[in-house]
Amino acid sequence: MAKIEYELQEPKLLINTDKVVKEKVYIQNRLFKIFCLLSVLFLGLVLLSIIVFIGRTGLLVFKDVSFKEFFFSTTWEPFEEKYGAATFIIGTLELTGLTLLIAAPISIAVAIFTAEIAPDFLKRILRPILDLLVGIPSIVYGYLGLTILIPFLRKVTGTMMGDGLLAAAIVLFIMVLPTISRISDDAISAVSSDLREASYALGASRMQTIFRVVIPHASSGLLTAIILGMARAIGETMAVVMVIGNTPQLAHDLLTPTAVLTSNIVNQIIDVEFDSTWNYALYMMAFLLLILSNVLIIIIRKLRTKGV
Repeated sequence: MAKIEYELQEPKLLINTDKVVKEKVYIQNRLFKIFCLLSVLFLGLVLLSIIVFIGRTGLLVFKDVSFKEFFFSTTWEPFEEKYGAATFIIGTLELTGLTLLIAAPISIAVAIFTAEIAPDFLKRILRPILDLLVGIPSIVYGYLGLTILIPFLRKVTGTMMGDGLLAAAIVLFIMVLPTISRISDDAISAVSSDLREASYALGASRMQTIFRVVIPHASSGLLTAIILGMARAIGETMAVVMVIGNTPQLAHDLLTPTAVLTSNIVNQIIDVEFDSTWNYALYMMAFLLLILSNVLIIIIRKLRTKGV
């Protein structure tokens, strides 16, 4: 009889054990969900704090400097209480545009070659190389530009300096090329092989298939890659500082030393007091860079949502 009672009670013990395990798993899942939620909230709080702090500090510049002077004057003389940032804003836009003109077509060409034309053994070499280039610190690119590129430009062009928009754009082009190429490569590789086969079945050549079928279907990813590359170019500091000349003047040609928002901030932020108009002006420049970066990110999100 005792044996029979034991056998009858055993399933009940198993049921209780199952219930305990399920409750434990449920508690673990809830805790993990709460942890993830708190992490996201913390990240959002940090981002919001950065935006608010830089924005509030930067906007204090307009207590002593008019909006028109800051954005439209090219006179930057802090010791004379003149804080015209137009030179740096225009320089930033010119440098970004020049980098885009150089980097976009070459980077996409590299991506097309890697994804569509290169044999498999070459793909296995090119992709790791591009990944390694992404991880090289920007100051290394800047130092190479300072010691190799600028002397080369002096020799080729016959100028005395060699610093300027051209040198900075070439350095930035080398920096953003791996980023744009790898993201573009992934976008092109993600295009369905059925589309390629259908194009070949209709008698299209490889080049026709690439440019009339693959590229249009990968356009969203290509635009995302270009915008991400430009976002990095806009915010780049050390590499640009070493090759652009750091002179607060408008560039009349590609070899005229000039300055951009990032280079001006890093060169002058150490020498100013926090509670000064000069410092507020530098913070306002940083706020402009933050706005530009966020605008580019929003554009990327919109492109992905629409599937352009």
